[in-house]
Amino acid sequence: MSTIVYVPHDASALSLGADAVAKAIQAEAASRNIDVRMVRNGSRGLYWLEPMVEVETPAGRVAYGPVQPTDVLGLFDADFLHGGDDVLKLGLTEDIPWLKSQQRLTFARVGIVDPRNLDDYLAHDGYRGLAAALTMEPAAIMQAVTDSGLRGRGGAAFPAGIKWKTCLDVSADQKYIVCNADEGDSGTFSDRMIMEGDPFVLIEGMTIAGLAVGATRGYIYLRIEYPHAQRALQAAIDTAKARGYLGDNICGSGKAFHLEVRMGAGAYICGEETSLLESLEGKRGQVRFKPPLPAIQGLFGKPTVINNVITLATVPIILDRGAAFYRDYGTGKSRGTLPLQLAGNLKRTGLVERAFGLTLRELIEGYGGGTASGRPVRAVQVGGPLGAYIPASQLDTPIDYEAFAAIGGMVGHGGVVVFDDTVDMAAQARFAMEFCAIESCGKCTPCRIGSTRGVEVIDRIVAGDDAEKARNEVLLRDLCQTMVAGSLCALGGMAPFPVLSALDHFHEDFEGKKHPPLSPLPSGERVG
Repeated sequence: MSTIVYVPHDASALSLGADAVAKAIQAEAASRNIDVRMVRNGSRGLYWLEPMVEVETPAGRVAYGPVQPTDVLGLFDADFLHGGDDVLKLGLTEDIPWLKSQQRLTFARVGIVDPRNLDDYLAHDGYRGLAAALTMEPAAIMQAVTDSGLRGRGGAAFPAGIKWKTCLDVSADQKYIVCNADEGDSGTFSDRMIMEGDPFVLIEGMTIAGLAVGATRGYIYLRIEYPHAQRALQAAIDTAKARGYLGDNICGSGKAFHLEVRMGAGAYICGEETSLLESLEGKRGQVRFKPPLPAIQGLFGKPTVINNVITLATVPIILDRGAAFYRDYGTGKSRGTLPLQLAGNLKRTGLVERAFGLTLRELIEGYGGGTASGRPVRAVQVGGPLGAYIPASQLDTPIDYEAFAAIGGMVGHGGVVVFDDTVDMAAQARFAMEFCAIESCGKCTPCRIGSTRGVEVIDRIVAGDDAEKARNEVLLRDLCQTMVAGSLCALGGMAPFPVLSALDHFHEDFEGKKHPPLSPLPSGERVG
């Protein structure tokens, strides 16, 4: 009987040598005439331990990591195929504290199943949500999502059920489900982990959404930088079609849902839902005026539900376990769990799925282990490059939408980037404006021109004398207010948040005394 060995096929694990480790294990097993069955699973999200190899034993899966090809001979000599002791042994995977203390609902299968094996998905409660949905009326499916308290796991955190109801209530000959998989925020990778590690759950969630609003066609808009996710999704879609989970007659129900993957071209602005729709239609990615809302007049002018990967991948467990089950996680108006992504200056980076309510300090110190440099945390940016910089004095803020809004922050997609006390916050503020200037679609003046002027004003603040600094700070704050109030979308409307938070909490960095001069905008960069 063969021994099952799991080696992640996640992009991050691959970048750390997972393919070479898998080949080394297979070669060594062959040389010893040992029968090994290799499964390329998704990553469990413990990225400081990747490549993490797991072995199926009678006691459960035993983990070893981080494993390099040169470690493989020693692992075999230590009899790791039977859970033998080695310096890289981490013990039973489910007992690793990082994982044991999590509440994995959306990520329940990631790292456990073979992502491209539908039978493995079904054996781990896959497609039970769809089975339940097929017995329900569309309005009942929508109501279950509403009652669960699920909010969009993107920047706006808009209640998913309300968006679905808007689309359901519109009469049309064609409706669409669009998955925003254009994951472009700094420090975020949860969408990619789902698509590479459990693609069927996204397909199932989109199919349920189609049943709920009467949509028969869906599109996954995927960023071009995710080729591994594209291959995993396409393989899963092909299998789902062949097995009757997609197509004209889903599971013999007589109901149809067709799904395609479309690749974006790397524009950050296409993470904004109306720019994404423009791009899907083959046009330049520019923001649309609203109203009309996409749920009423979206893709090709038809009613369209647009949610991101995590939102749609969470729907199956709600339909399977019930709205109350999901709603019982979380706090206040922030219900359920959120996959938090730890990045930046931390000892332990990776993915943590927990119910809303734990504090930033618990996340950074408890899971992240503090800074990799060993120096004090100075600032944390949550929610991507448009998120506010949160000072160390506010680390006891609970992670929920309302608590973050109260301190001028946003949860967003759950990306958490940590900086120690050597960071130059004036440079970080400038980066936010420069990022906006480069990525602006150019449609509205506050974003297109305001971000460029913002970079220039920050440079003048840092370089000027005290009197000039004061005048330019007033000008910068006024400019930020104009961008917030006048921009068409969140790119221009939120780029001022990191700038203003840096000014408010780290004002000393704008004095220009302790940091070197900042470089100008790169020549030839696209602005607008």
